[in-house]
Amino acid sequence: MNTGSDERGKGAATEEEPKSERALGSRAPEFIRERRALHLSWQVGVFLAGLAVVGAGVIMLPLPGPGWLVIFAGMAIWATEFVWAQLVLRWTKRKVTEAARRALDPRVRRRNIVLTSVGVVIAATLVGVYVWKFGLAMPWSVEEE
Repeated sequence: MNTGSDERGKGAATEEEPKSERALGSRAPEFIRERRALHLSWQVGVFLAGLAVVGAGVIMLPLPGPGWLVIFAGMAIWATEFVWAQLVLRWTKRKVTEAARRALDPRVRRRNIVLTSVGVVIAATLVGVYVWKFGLAMPWSVEEE
């Protein structure tokens, strides 16, 4: 199976096929894809490697560590072989790009700053009212009855 990289010349993207929209499918070497049993073994190996990385990322979610980053790395491993993972990564990349573009919009930034400021003022007021009404007693200073 020819991916067409030799026609494009040194991997440069053309107008017909942008660099961000690579062809879907297996990235396994040609000699592996030609042999059904070898390709199936390759896919099982890629799946298990991706599963181990995604599993480690899931474990890292409640624990210290870059959980989501590791999960996306596992998805990238799967995407070297499986079309469904390639589609998930394309969708995720598109959503992250859209969110970043929206977050950098000056109107959205101003709105977020105003909402954060209002939230801080409300929280400070509530803390102030609590301290005024009940006083400031540190937990290590409280005497048991």
